[in-house]
Amino acid sequence: MATFNYSGSTFYYNDQPIRLLSGAIHYFRTVPEYWEDRLLKLKACGFNAVETYVPWNLHEPKKGQFYFEGMADLVRFIELAGELELHVIVRPSPYICAEWEFGGLPSWLLADSDMRLRCYYKPFLDHVDAYYDVLLPKLKPLLCTNGGPIIAMQIENEYGSYGNDKRYLTHQKESMIARGVDVLLFTSDGPEDAMLQGGMIDGVLATVNFGSRAVEAFDKLKQYQPDAPLMCMEYWNGWFDHWGEEHHTRPAEDVAYVLDEMLSLHASVNFYMFHGGTNFGFYNGANGHTKESYEPTVTSYDYDALLNESGEPTAKYYAVRDVISKYVELGPCELPAPIAKKAYGRVAMTGQASLTANLDRMSTPIHTAFPETMEKLGQDYGFVHYRTFISGPRPKEELFLQDLHDRAQVFLNGQPAAILDRVHADVKLEFEVPADGVELTILVENAGRVNYGPYMKDRKGITEGVRYGRQFLSDWTTHTLPLKDLSSLVFGGLFEQEEPSFYRGNVTVDEPCDTFLSLEGWTKGVVFINGFNLGRYWNMGPQKTLYVPGPILRQGDNEIVIFELHGAADKAVTFLDQPDLGS
Repeated sequence: MATFNYSGSTFYYNDQPIRLLSGAIHYFRTVPEYWEDRLLKLKACGFNAVETYVPWNLHEPKKGQFYFEGMADLVRFIELAGELELHVIVRPSPYICAEWEFGGLPSWLLADSDMRLRCYYKPFLDHVDAYYDVLLPKLKPLLCTNGGPIIAMQIENEYGSYGNDKRYLTHQKESMIARGVDVLLFTSDGPEDAMLQGGMIDGVLATVNFGSRAVEAFDKLKQYQPDAPLMCMEYWNGWFDHWGEEHHTRPAEDVAYVLDEMLSLHASVNFYMFHGGTNFGFYNGANGHTKESYEPTVTSYDYDALLNESGEPTAKYYAVRDVISKYVELGPCELPAPIAKKAYGRVAMTGQASLTANLDRMSTPIHTAFPETMEKLGQDYGFVHYRTFISGPRPKEELFLQDLHDRAQVFLNGQPAAILDRVHADVKLEFEVPADGVELTILVENAGRVNYGPYMKDRKGITEGVRYGRQFLSDWTTHTLPLKDLSSLVFGGLFEQEEPSFYRGNVTVDEPCDTFLSLEGWTKGVVFINGFNLGRYWNMGPQKTLYVPGPILRQGDNEIVIFELHGAADKAVTFLDQPDLGS
């Protein structure tokens, strides 16, 4: 049993003053075999706490179906932190942002056309409460008041950047308390008037998020909360990347300077991120600050953090430790043994399977009058394959994919005709229809739901309809392609790619080590190793390699399956011992 609270400007743990030096490590972005390694490195850097979000969509992927195993074993992660004598800050609010798909909200919420998000709307609250009925009893024994390591929990995340529904925030607070959460509750918002006014609530500690100008940020917080500890809940010491941008970095000396500034003000801090990890699978989010903009996040969540994507300390790690040592007495920096990395070299693909030939093996066809969204089809992530027939003859008209989310490959009678996406409205597809008609096929990729801002109702697929000229087209045959199970694929020999195809190869491993998969010469797609979805690749960069954690490999043969959307110059991949996240 322990207590954690505050009086005036000071936090107290068991009535002893404490300054929180915390770092964010997301259990869901790191394989479980490496949790202890990352936590030990956090402690060796001088930190006394770890913080993590809890993504609802990972734990309730289908309504009423809950998952807390493997990378989703939140309880084990928290227990491990406690065993290492680290305090734990948990942020289980329904919405987490985190550059994570849909900000952690489950996609099935959007199957309800009337759904309202993050407000006092009873259907939404009922879903949250049902989730909390399962989640919070798992966390209750881990609260410091029950002898566990959890000292604080967040009721909502950066809510002032989204809304100002105090009734909703009160419900979130009372929902936690009613389920036995009796540790310190907090909110976190940007240090701006509108954000603090919208996100703060009586009886809940307010914290702020920023990457620089600490004095200015804390002065703003004190205007609204004058008699409470100063805490930066997200110190943005790095940043994330979108496809098509440059790789973000921030100098270590700049990060150390701002930290020193915060600590000199007697503030507490949580580094976002201490270790970023990876957006494995289809879990990357996207930014969409305006109705027309859409910027999907890359697979790597390296974040230019204190530990890099594969867990190695960076120059930033040592610069931060030096600053902490000015305020806390630290012993020698005792790090766990380095995790081995290995270059397994070039691996040629030996088998190929076209998407069209395998559609009915992978998915049962669905017949609808008009194209339906992923959410209406009961699909979370991946791709949707739509097909219809346009009768002829018809003169040349433009094809419109009305409100496309996100990227479509269009085929006419099986031949590539265009690549359309939601951002580049200047790309047009016009064609004549011959007398015997034309088969129209559209493969749509969900490239990641928007995770931040006013356009989060980001339903995927073709969300309104398909028009040829002014006429909406009906009578569609649809295949959902979540790519969760590829065991039904039938592979043959290699051939010239004219449509999306799966490739298969094999890498033989004598000793499973961390490695980095280079897809030089490939265009765009997804990679699976031993059935584990490593995530997306795209030759527009900046990211050029995919991180392969050693624990997903096994001694001997390891199957590689690549779903390539366009084609590869060389049907081979290379395993390197160093990453390339771009410049």
